[in-house]
Amino acid sequence: MSAGRLIVWRHGRTEWNLQDKIQGQADIPLDSVGLSQARSAAARLAALAPTRLFASDLQRAVATAGELAALTDLKIEYDEALREIDVDDWAGLTSAELAAINPEAAARILSGETQRRGTNGETVEEVATRFSGALQRISEEGTSEDTIVIATHGLAARVGICVFLGIPQANWPAFGGLANCNWVSLLNGRRGWRIEEWNAGSLPEPVMSDDPQR
Repeated sequence: MSAGRLIVWRHGRTEWNLQDKIQGQADIPLDSVGLSQARSAAARLAALAPTRLFASDLQRAVATAGELAALTDLKIEYDEALREIDVDDWAGLTSAELAAINPEAAARILSGETQRRGTNGETVEEVATRFSGALQRISEEGTSEDTIVIATHGLAARVGICVFLGIPQANWPAFGGLANCNWVSLLNGRRGWRIEEWNAGSLPEPVMSDDPQR
C-alpha cells in the first residue's frame, strides 16, 4: 500500500534566512514572520484534511508542523532523515563569507558540481538519497486514502523529491527552490507519483535558504 498524497512543506522564515546565513542542521527557531507564515499556511493545508503529520526534528520544522497539529489534532511524527543538508562548520556563514573563505567551493556549488558542505557535512547527492528514502518509507506506511504532510527544509526537499520521482540529476536545476512555508504536492496514481503543485502556497516570493540557485 502507499499514501494517496504527500505534501512536502518547507518551514517558515528564520532570522538566519533573512540574514542569508547558511543554516544546515543548526537548530535555528522561526522568527515572528515565520510563525505567522506557518499559521497562515497551516490553515490552508488543514483544508486538505491531512491524516498524518511528519516533521524534521529541527525546531523550525517542529514549530511549523505544530501550527497544523493545533488545527487538526494530528500527532507530529519526527524523523531525523527529514533534516536539512548537513553543512558542518559552514553553519552561520553568509554566502558572501563562504565565497571569501572558500571561493572554489562556492563556485562549485553555484555551478552545480558535487561539493561537500563544510569539513564533514553532506553533498547534495547524499542528502537527496537520505530524504528520498524517508519519503519512500513514509509513503509506504499510508493507504490510498491518506494525505500525509511532511514539514521539512528547502534544499533537502527539492533534491530529495527529484530522486523520489526518478528525475535525473541533470534535470534537478529545473525545479526551483521552495519559498518559506510553501509546499510541493505529490499525487499517487496509476502510473506512480506525479507533481500536483510545486512551490505552492502564495504568489512567487524570494527564496531565502541554503539552496543558492541563480
